[in-house]
Amino acid sequence: MERPRQAVILAGGRGTRLGLLTADRPKPMVEVAGRPFIAHQIELLRDQGFTKVLLLLGYLPHTVTEYLGDGSSLGVEISYSITDADDLTAKRLAVAADLLDEHFLLAYCDNYLPMNFATMWEQYQSAGLPVQVTGYSNRDGYSKSGMRIINGRVETFDRSRSAPGLNSVEISYAIMNRDVVLNLLPIEQELLEQAVYPPLAAAGMLGGYLTEHRYYSCGDEKKLAIAQRFFARTPTVILDRDGTMNVRPPQAQYITDPSQLQWLPGALEAITVLGGAGYRILVVSNQAGIGRGAMTSHDLDRVTEKLMQEAAEVGGAIERVYHCPHGWDEGCLCRKPLPGMLHDAQRDFDLDLTRTVFIGDDERDGQAAAAAGARFERVDSQQTLLDIVRRLAYADRRSSTHLPATTP
Repeated sequence: MERPRQAVILAGGRGTRLGLLTADRPKPMVEVAGRPFIAHQIELLRDQGFTKVLLLLGYLPHTVTEYLGDGSSLGVEISYSITDADDLTAKRLAVAADLLDEHFLLAYCDNYLPMNFATMWEQYQSAGLPVQVTGYSNRDGYSKSGMRIINGRVETFDRSRSAPGLNSVEISYAIMNRDVVLNLLPIEQELLEQAVYPPLAAAGMLGGYLTEHRYYSCGDEKKLAIAQRFFARTPTVILDRDGTMNVRPPQAQYITDPSQLQWLPGALEAITVLGGAGYRILVVSNQAGIGRGAMTSHDLDRVTEKLMQEAAEVGGAIERVYHCPHGWDEGCLCRKPLPGMLHDAQRDFDLDLTRTVFIGDDERDGQAAAAAGARFERVDSQQTLLDIVRRLAYADRRSSTHLPATTP
């Protein structure tokens, strides 16, 4: 089955939770980091291989159509279906039935997830279910969960968000089989997610793609402020510690005293380069010695204090150091190769992990990066931390990773 190239965006509501911000514009046109939210969404879709975008509009549609036009300035083909501002989402999709491809991606105009569509599509094909919706794991209580996803399948979909055992927030990014979905749409006005998802879940036919990466929204003023920080996209590098920044201790041994911390050749200079280039520096490190009783948290704090102090002295402040204190077989979510610490950093600093580089020296570091969707660079006999950092800083000077502020 060929992957879909069409994305459909529900963008017709009034956006009343945004108050005066939507008095003269619909929600997708609210500006974030100097550009309408919808522009960020469409560029993400384009970069993930979508060539066609269908916008389902209602409230003040001309502001969207005049801004986006045919989509050529953003590198996609944009078409529109316009219904009444008070129509519910099931009707919007039903009216656009003749414009839908056999398979398409459905998105909400107020949610942004730095997705990897290839992995989503792979799960969809493997499961063989007609619809697959994306859920945010919500371990941080970012929103209120409304789904229970177990082993790639939605067992419970509850719009009231009151059922027991819910473990994720429905954020759309749903892969849909057109014919199955259209057959479920009611004649009367209803929300699409109420008309389609509960009956499919009850029949065991609703797939669930679970993501640990926080999504970002312009749905209300509180989340809009968080989205502003995310789209500012402060350049960030995440570093492993032992073997990347400092000399790695022998296997099954640990650095338990600051005097044992020895920087690798060129590592402090790499920190200087990062600081001079404006990078935020974060560190993630497995420290199973705590769980195994070989050292204490206080021991680690003293080592970390020296690490941060010496980095600051050369102009590269380390903003935060994350560590996993658990033993090798404790079953935690943070010990690399699991990506838990990377996701903690993502949420704490509103990172886009798909635009963040993780530098380590171990196969487990690479596995953690892959699981988190981050780019990985490996320190080895062929390249030092300084080599990697110089290359990053040079590339950053040549082409900014920030989205341009110009309008199409």
